[in-house]
Amino acid sequence: MAGRNKPKADGSSWPLEERPGYLIRRLHQIHVALFQEKCAAYEITPLQYSLLTALAKRGTADQTALAHDIALDRTTTTGALKRLQARGLIDRSVGPHDRRSRTCRLTRSGLALLRKIERPARAAHLATVADLTKADQRRFIAMMQAIVAAQGQKLDATRSPD
Repeated sequence: MAGRNKPKADGSSWPLEERPGYLIRRLHQIHVALFQEKCAAYEITPLQYSLLTALAKRGTADQTALAHDIALDRTTTTGALKRLQARGLIDRSVGPHDRRSRTCRLTRSGLALLRKIERPARAAHLATVADLTKADQRRFIAMMQAIVAAQGQKLDATRSPD
């Protein structure tokens, strides 16, 4: 079996179902489907849920800080925040020191939604790893955290400021 996973120049000898990137993408697709199933009544995406969660933790924040919190580019983050604002879930106001920035905060409706969605969102997260034992779930989460921490630092070190 030596060399079984060694890819040829065209990559054909490395089975798709063994590639980390492919598996991570599939797992993400599975999680999004579970989230949408469990949280359908709230008409919110996992990204929007992450933004509401980050904003609840911070109290108020500018869009750049929120983009950093959820590891997303500012343009995508701004679009999601505009949609949340249109639904009355957040307030966005011109930044006090820079008219180009926007300061965000949860509205009462946003906080109420966040409280309502917590249980079904948690259920979606748990369903994503439900086929693992509790011990394997903890190890899996710890391994993902280690990869994200290490690779995130490398990416942050090479990324130029926006």
